[in-house]
Amino acid sequence: MSRHLATEPHHDGSALYVSTQSPSLGETVRVRMRVSRDYGPIAAVSVRSTPDREPRWAAATIVATSGGADWWEAEVQAENPVLGYRWLIEHANGAVSWLTGAGVMTIESRDDDDFRLVTYPPPPEWGAEQVMYQVFPDRFARSAAADGREPPEWAEPADWDDEPIGSGPSTPVQFFGGDLDGIADHLDHLERLGITLLYLTPVFPGRSNHRYDAHTFDRVDPALGGDEALVRLVSAAHSRGIRVIGDLTSNHSGDAHKWFVAARGAPGAAESEFYYWKDEEQLEYESWLGVPSLPKFNWNSAELRRRFIEGRDSVVATWLKPPFSLDGWRIDVANMTGRFREDDLNAVVRRAIRRTMIEVDPDTILFGESTNDAASDFPGDGWHGAMTYPSFTRPIWAWLCTPGPVDWFFGLPYTVMPQWSGEQVLDAHRAFTAAFPWRTRVHTMNALDTHDTARFASRARPGAVPVAVGLSMTLPGIPVVFAGDEFGHVGVNGESSRTTIPWDRVDDHAETIDLYAELIGVRRENPALSRGSMRWLHVEPDALVFVRESAEGSVLVCAARGDVDLELVGESALEGAARLTGTATLRGRRIRSRGMAFTAWSLPAPSVPPFAA
Repeated sequence: MSRHLATEPHHDGSALYVSTQSPSLGETVRVRMRVSRDYGPIAAVSVRSTPDREPRWAAATIVATSGGADWWEAEVQAENPVLGYRWLIEHANGAVSWLTGAGVMTIESRDDDDFRLVTYPPPPEWGAEQVMYQVFPDRFARSAAADGREPPEWAEPADWDDEPIGSGPSTPVQFFGGDLDGIADHLDHLERLGITLLYLTPVFPGRSNHRYDAHTFDRVDPALGGDEALVRLVSAAHSRGIRVIGDLTSNHSGDAHKWFVAARGAPGAAESEFYYWKDEEQLEYESWLGVPSLPKFNWNSAELRRRFIEGRDSVVATWLKPPFSLDGWRIDVANMTGRFREDDLNAVVRRAIRRTMIEVDPDTILFGESTNDAASDFPGDGWHGAMTYPSFTRPIWAWLCTPGPVDWFFGLPYTVMPQWSGEQVLDAHRAFTAAFPWRTRVHTMNALDTHDTARFASRARPGAVPVAVGLSMTLPGIPVVFAGDEFGHVGVNGESSRTTIPWDRVDDHAETIDLYAELIGVRRENPALSRGSMRWLHVEPDALVFVRESAEGSVLVCAARGDVDLELVGESALEGAARLTGTATLRGRRIRSRGMAFTAWSLPAPSVPPFAA
């Protein structure tokens, strides 16, 4: 069933709707709500905020009428570091509606779904504008120097064109020998795509090809070229306008890590308090999901915090400073970090990491992995954005992938590929972003796949790749390309998706590479797609239609899974539309499209007065 959403009241926390994205504690902030004239007569509008968790009310007034809609404005005070607020609409007929991050409802809503003002230090100004490219260093490229190195003692060498071993004892030790200078050799490819942010999975020495089992955080793995290779790569990337972030395991180390080796069987060692022990002799220990090679950190230890996350001499700080000059971190298993039985030190750890980053270089970014409902850990006090799956990845797969049996679905025990309608995609997206502050939402990673997942192309319906990639570029968040996606790579699980790049056959994949470059170009050339508000206009089983709006301009998007012939009921401001990409037609308020298709049009900016200074 179609859902005409253009007539719904709208607010999302973006710059069109909130007078400042970085309020100070105690600052008065003006907030706005857009209400279509087709919504029906309204008697009054007010805003409920919750300073100190006690409701406070502020009356709203109309400050503009534009595009067939009234814009209501009220004032709230950011009296707490995270302040929740929502809109109450009193209809002329006596009925009431509430507007929260979860949408419009006719019953009182939960505080968990309130919009949020956040007074914590903001993300770096450049963050929301990025297009991210994820590289698994062992599989991207080998430099000339790689041929002269002996493989690590744990490695089972493979030829570059071999298939990854997707399961079994050889999976973590299959070694292709990609290195950091190999990545530097191919930065022109990233420039061709339009990439602005390079994310490297761990570069510290381990006893596996994934290196999430670090045995030190003090140096770069010699198999990748060592410290000097990282310096060269970051310098070369920066010279091309590409930033680089690293990957840290704050939940665990490897069992060969020098801290763990010093502590195991040695109860008097200073490092004993770094881990959770099951026996007095310190031989048995807690580990990540019971994997013995990944002993779990105990963040009750002040010394662990000092060495790892606090201050200018910590691990976190060292790699952000020259000569390495990384631009930030992605934190592995951030959701589990600091949590074990009665211990919950997650907030302590994430806040300490961010404090250290601000001290060393406030212009750095921090992502946290949280593969399920991430909202409670992302109030803006630590992680800037989430690497998560329920708000984007799972819904898009469920909408655009082929039916049939499935062995793996993002950690969920499904036996068949879910088949969702467009309405279900909308509902999931709203449910899992409702509690994100806007600035968290636009810094959350929109990944179709990663090194931990199957490749989207493995299960995509015919013609679905452009639709999925287009959505990753246009929905709020940072688009993510896992290296090889642009080559059409496939893989049925995370390990088998860690495919090498066929640099000797790049021209064979020019069509797909050009598709990614085109859609990345649309993203980068239209500021509304980085920071602009997100307003749903129409959803039906085979179509998603929304508009991103900012003071610089707007972008209208139609993602179609099948034939589409729809009218945008309640939307009047579509004059001056210019096609950016795709084949759908727009006549007046009617969109028509055949089959799988992704289309975007540029539109003028909303005609709304700026907030008063």
